[in-house]
Amino acid sequence: MADPVRKPLVEVDGLKMYFPITAGLFRRKVGDVKAVDDVSFTIYEGETLGLVGESGCGKSTCGRAVLRLYDPTAGSIRIDGTNIATMSQTMLRPMRPAMQMVFQDPQACLNARMTVASIISEPLDEHTKMSKAEKLARVYELMDAVGLNRDFANRYPHEFSGGQRQRIGIARALALNPKFIVCDEPIAALDVSIQAQVVNLLEDLQEKLGLTYLFISHDLSMVRHICDRVAVMYLGRIVEIAPRDTLYQAPLHPYTQALLSAVPEPDPDTETTRQRIILQGDVPSPSNPPKGCNFCTRCPKVMPICREIKPALVEVGPGHRAACHLLDNNTAATAGPTGGNEAPEHIQQGENA
Repeated sequence: MADPVRKPLVEVDGLKMYFPITAGLFRRKVGDVKAVDDVSFTIYEGETLGLVGESGCGKSTCGRAVLRLYDPTAGSIRIDGTNIATMSQTMLRPMRPAMQMVFQDPQACLNARMTVASIISEPLDEHTKMSKAEKLARVYELMDAVGLNRDFANRYPHEFSGGQRQRIGIARALALNPKFIVCDEPIAALDVSIQAQVVNLLEDLQEKLGLTYLFISHDLSMVRHICDRVAVMYLGRIVEIAPRDTLYQAPLHPYTQALLSAVPEPDPDTETTRQRIILQGDVPSPSNPPKGCNFCTRCPKVMPICREIKPALVEVGPGHRAACHLLDNNTAATAGPTGGNEAPEHIQQGENA
């Protein structure tokens, strides 16, 4: 259901990202890896949409496809009203400043042979005609914004900690004043205390600059802290999407319930009494997904229809959509809360990165 007040900034409809499987001497196509399979969502200006799911479900591929780092197989991707899904790279180039990415591994995404100043100013070199002095002033401004000492501008990435390297990556992403940033597990490679600093930095920058985030993560506690809405992904498809508090308090899809049941409870009394949902079996291969619902091979509530017909993502409440045949049979009431942990009021700052 569209929000009448907020303006949609990112609209993804029917996005598919298939990678061909080839075999034989002539490398003939024999199948596809369906990394992202018919995904649709909307992100409004100034909000953070969390994209969660287990490893290999297609989260990162989806984020990269939205930014056209991959050419999508099918679907539309509208950024501020413009469909970029079928644009050539030449036509896409003027739009690049509006959409940027913060990558997962701060060590791998920074050029070890470039100084911090060169790394942060590289987008300015490519997309602006600033003078050398203007670029340096902009680099210092960005370093101040992400909490890096200006005296470090001529140092190299290996001289920094993981948290500081991630700050460099964030500064580079902010260089061209983007509207939309995909954060691809930006805290996964960092220590817990540093994670808190980076997430609080992202929140502060969003408030100051009016940024819009797609926050990809498998840390459900952190997602609950930073995100306004959450989409749950399984084997290339979104199985549930809802406002944060609605999803954590009353998840409707069996996979979401199992996922949230794994989040530890800070209250020892609640932790000892809560029920974990242990899924049996392994995730099917994205090159050969099940015929019906992708989750039918592991679902504890599977029905015969689940193995035959793929459920549609339907609206079950205000802004709450889920893809499950249980909801078609009006049995959603039996899929109650799983005892997820309470949202933290604020993540305490750790030591400086």
